[in-house]
Amino acid sequence: MDLPVHNFEGEVISKVRVEDSVFKIEPNDDVVYRAVMSEMTNSRQGTHSTKTRSEVRGGGRKPWRQKGRGVARAGSIRSPIWKGGGVTHGPKPKDYKYKLPKKMRRLARRSVLSQRAGDKEIMVVEEVLLASPKTKDFTHILNNLGIVGKKITFFPVTSNKNVVLSARNLPNVTVIEATNASTYDLLDAEVLLFEKEGLKKLNDLLTVN
Repeated sequence: MDLPVHNFEGEVISKVRVEDSVFKIEPNDDVVYRAVMSEMTNSRQGTHSTKTRSEVRGGGRKPWRQKGRGVARAGSIRSPIWKGGGVTHGPKPKDYKYKLPKKMRRLARRSVLSQRAGDKEIMVVEEVLLASPKTKDFTHILNNLGIVGKKITFFPVTSNKNVVLSARNLPNVTVIEATNASTYDLLDAEVLLFEKEGLKKLNDLLTVN
């Protein structure tokens, strides 16, 4: 299939050819769900930790004798029922990794791209080059394309410092290299804005041989 390519004035100047096996398949919602769950859980550090009674400092001496005081017996001031004591069943470091097969991860991205292409939510522009980091210039491009104000994820072919600095002040714009796009990245926007060469690279990466 062909996708229109726009210039900075919002005019269609050419078309780019992409594979139907990437942008025109029947979306697999189950695989998309699994891919997003995998990406979200894999982003968790899992470094949360609390100390048990054996790890809290102090409490080596029995606070008082076992009998004769008329109070409950106690063996350590670091018991979980004491202030400053250990934590019972508290969180410990954990690996949350949820790995999916490579074919499933690729299928998930192809499913999302096909869905977005079918809904006309993918736009393609020529290479975006800014002489200096100016948010005003980047906003001008979005305004000409008619997508200013929408939640946008921009996928350049490579990370350009001026573009990144120009877009970072816009709360509704995210910049990610095209080949680094995850399933969640492709879902978490109203409009997917690709550079022409970035779209080609992602297309080649996901093409089924």
